[in-house]
Amino acid sequence: MNRLFLFLVNHFSAPVLNVFQEMGKIFILLGQILQSIGRVVRDPNKFRKFYYRLILEQMVATGVNSIPVVVTTALFTGMVLAVQTGVTMEAKLQGASIFVGSIVNLALIRELGPVLTGLLVTGRVGSAMAAEIGTMKITEQVDALRTLATNPVEYLAMPRFVAVMLMMPMLSLMADVLGSLGGWAVATFYLGVNSHVYWHGAQVTVHMYDVFTGLAKSAVFGLILCVFALHRGFETFGGAEGVGRATTGAVVNASITLLIVDYFLTQAFALF
Repeated sequence: MNRLFLFLVNHFSAPVLNVFQEMGKIFILLGQILQSIGRVVRDPNKFRKFYYRLILEQMVATGVNSIPVVVTTALFTGMVLAVQTGVTMEAKLQGASIFVGSIVNLALIRELGPVLTGLLVTGRVGSAMAAEIGTMKITEQVDALRTLATNPVEYLAMPRFVAVMLMMPMLSLMADVLGSLGGWAVATFYLGVNSHVYWHGAQVTVHMYDVFTGLAKSAVFGLILCVFALHRGFETFGGAEGVGRATTGAVVNASITLLIVDYFLTQAFALF
């Protein structure tokens, strides 16, 4: 019995300790990023001359370049959701398809818009972020910044973090609007739902609190994907193979964490 207990402890203790160690490093990195933001805010001249341009560049790379993917996904998600709910409800109860507007808009704004946007941006931006920082790490560019008395977290991580936190709610809101329009198109031209009925159902069902919860979720998802990607980038080792591991790990870990956190956020917002 003692041998079995010792075997289980030795077998499972290392992975558990590694998880807590990684989480500790992630929180330390987040703290360093927030400290960097505080230093930049206290020095407006430095922000205008230097970090303003870096943040704008990252906003373009993170947000503007992600618009085609988010728009396409949100539009067809709304259309599929309208088809599935409308056809299913009409088959069960004649005339129930008039509630498509309520269901599609509420599902998009509360859940699908923020989650799909978070997963898409994680796959597109998180992977690129981890690969870029990881390549700089193995080619010793990060060490070169330290020799030049430049804080790598402030120079590399902080602009990316600020850009993601600014752009994620905007992308999520765009996904909500496009998904709603896709659902309206299917409900009106395919299911025969009156346009006024569709939008009236959305207006009655969706409230500002629902919009707030969706945007709050998207901001949290942006924080998760950015910190995980930056952490894996700064922890990269092992050459080109290490960059591949860092990129894969950043996307997988951030996506799983995003879905887990989404559940607890949904539970928390349901209490109010």
